[in-house]
Amino acid sequence: MAKDGPNWDGLLKWSLSHADGTQPTRQLSEEERKWFMEAMQSQTVDVVKRMKEITLVMQTPQHVLVDHGVTSQDIEDLLDELQEHVESIDMANDLHAIGGLVPLLGFLKNSHANIRAKAADVVRTLVQNNPPSQELVMEANGLESLLSNFTSDADVHVQTQALGAISSLIRHNKAGVSAFKLADGYTGLRDALASDSVRFQRKALNLLQYLLQEDVSDQSIVTELGFSRVLIRLGSRDDAETREAALGVLLELARGKNDGSGCSSVELRQLLEERIEGISLMSQEDLETVKEERQLVDALWRVCYDEPSSLGEKGLLVLPGEDALPPDVASKLLEPLLRASAANGNATEKKEEPVKLL
Repeated sequence: MAKDGPNWDGLLKWSLSHADGTQPTRQLSEEERKWFMEAMQSQTVDVVKRMKEITLVMQTPQHVLVDHGVTSQDIEDLLDELQEHVESIDMANDLHAIGGLVPLLGFLKNSHANIRAKAADVVRTLVQNNPPSQELVMEANGLESLLSNFTSDADVHVQTQALGAISSLIRHNKAGVSAFKLADGYTGLRDALASDSVRFQRKALNLLQYLLQEDVSDQSIVTELGFSRVLIRLGSRDDAETREAALGVLLELARGKNDGSGCSSVELRQLLEERIEGISLMSQEDLETVKEERQLVDALWRVCYDEPSSLGEKGLLVLPGEDALPPDVASKLLEPLLRASAANGNATEKKEEPVKLL
């Protein structure tokens, strides 16, 4: 990469003098063409070459890096750059081919917490909506290192970033989900919900809801591990996003219990009554910001008690100008029913030189 940055002024002057509309277009001289091409090429980054250079640094032993004056901040900066490159799925899938995946995963065990956290965030980007990279990370035992950081690291930021990477790694990845369950991942999620970190809690809630939507049978595991009490506490938190996420998981649990046992808790009814009262005391502006929470509270009340909540009577369920049922909530409510219907239909039909430091 050029050290002084693009020569935008020179390029602008050249462009204006040759394409200002006041002169007919003309052929470039060889000298002009050469100048222009050199100017453009000097600003073009060979991404694969750059990723190979970063890989060489990641492969270098820690004591050698220290001897050459490379700091932990330098490594974080390199990981930041690598993350930008692997946002491209093609580049993400090339990382393993050039030998960069294994040393990246090795940074998950680095002695510096910020490096462990950043490495996990790069993995998250690497595998997000990318089945080939998900498979490669699984084969390289990346999930094991991420699970260790998620459940055991002393730094909550490292735990949070590891959970984010796990979430991206196992989504739409049956092998990943199975490995997560076998490693007692649900216990890790329960412990995360008891954390004081709001970000950690949110990530755990989002993954928990995804897993329950994917496999209803997991509700028995969640019930046995005592998630309900934790979820009810989170449903009354000051943070609106945490409340909504907790209510969403509680709704999944309530819908999955056809015998109504998912709603038998006195604490759950108390929570819903408190949320209805809290919503009733909100200003118009605040009401508009908790649209999904209003819908979730009413949906939970309907599922549990087979009647609409008092939010409708008070005119708080649907505010003036709002649709009767927002699409985001409707999809959540209808998805399990549609999935169950499809499953029943299928059952009726038929009974996977020294390293140069940067």
